[in-house]
Amino acid sequence: MISKMPKWIGDWLESASGTRYKVISTTELSPNIRLIRFSGDIAKLKLVIGGASVIRVSETEYRNYTIAALDREKGHIEMVIHLHGRGPGSDYIKSLQTGDELYISMPRGHKVYFPDIRQYFFFGDETSLGLACCLQQVLKEKQHRFHFWFELEAGNEQAPGLLGLEQVTVFPKKGLFSDADQVRAIPAYNDINWEYTGCVLTGNVKPVQALRKALKQSGAARISAQGYWLEGKTGL
Repeated sequence: MISKMPKWIGDWLESASGTRYKVISTTELSPNIRLIRFSGDIAKLKLVIGGASVIRVSETEYRNYTIAALDREKGHIEMVIHLHGRGPGSDYIKSLQTGDELYISMPRGHKVYFPDIRQYFFFGDETSLGLACCLQQVLKEKQHRFHFWFELEAGNEQAPGLLGLEQVTVFPKKGLFSDADQVRAIPAYNDINWEYTGCVLTGNVKPVQALRKALKQSGAARISAQGYWLEGKTGL
């Protein structure tokens, strides 16, 4: 996804799409995680589980965020956003106030939900919470079994529960998922029958790569892996 483009192109694309949303509420789940609710015309919005919407965060820069929930009757969408404090995306989101309007694109991306897989495993970090919320809704509706693993920084451990996520295991962000052998040594890892499990891996690129390697060796039924960020890289 493009993270930067000339201002005149961005202005043209934004005016052509005509898709603008208004901030109606902001909830602080932790000092650096916010749940933001927007209102707008969502009649034509097609929710893609695993897709990302683009938000213009400056005159020339864009960032990808996942829709966590959608209420067509009320015309609301929700996003869970991690404020890492190291770039224009975080600065822009921090500045948003109730009543502000902004451009949000239609969700695009590869899908992560396959109805024929009856058991799901999800791994992520703070940047993955929105997708987890969206995915859980359909998994519960379709009566799938599921479990969420999150690697979270200190102070963010309560966020999954505050969002209503179920079957959650939280791990401290201490490098446990940096190596495939370490992953396979986790006791809970060996409690899962991977042959019948669909796996969704998101968040930091390095843990995603290590988990993907471990899961391939364990014969996981299906693996969907997408790194959202990598230390030192901009706009993955």
